[in-house]
Amino acid sequence: MAHTIEPAASGRSKCRGCGSQITKGELRFGERLPNPFADEGDMTLWFHLQCAAFKRPESLHEVAALLGEQQSALETIISLGIEHSSLPRIDGLEKAPSGRAKCRACEESIAKGDWRIKLVYFEDGMFNPSGTIHVTCAKEYFGTTDILDRLEYFADVDPQTLQEVAEMLG
Repeated sequence: MAHTIEPAASGRSKCRGCGSQITKGELRFGERLPNPFADEGDMTLWFHLQCAAFKRPESLHEVAALLGEQQSALETIISLGIEHSSLPRIDGLEKAPSGRAKCRACEESIAKGDWRIKLVYFEDGMFNPSGTIHVTCAKEYFGTTDILDRLEYFADVDPQTLQEVAEMLG
């Protein structure tokens, strides 16, 4: 079975990228994968188109021709995610609640109250938490600092915070 892009038949499916509902009639991306919980058959994971561009760029690229008028808007996100394979790991931005976590890039402690980027890995059809990095380690870890759109999309932060993070990224 191939991946698909189609309007949501109902409002019951949830996006695997952001966890929110996909409204009825909204275009969604269906990634078809072998079902790890059954001996045979496939499973379909549903995503908002923009979530798929950020989190599953290679899979969405396979059916990019089906995007229609939205293809040009998502193509930059998709190509950047393919070029820098660690970008789909971005899962948001948060202040460190304690000073115990270590950065996955530099392995130094992340001080309490510092901004940090949350990371996830995609395994067995699920996104699993995999730690955090300093905002200042983004270039080393991702290979680029062009990540503000991803941080803004997956983190619930105000414009002032984004400006502060942009300055930290350089």
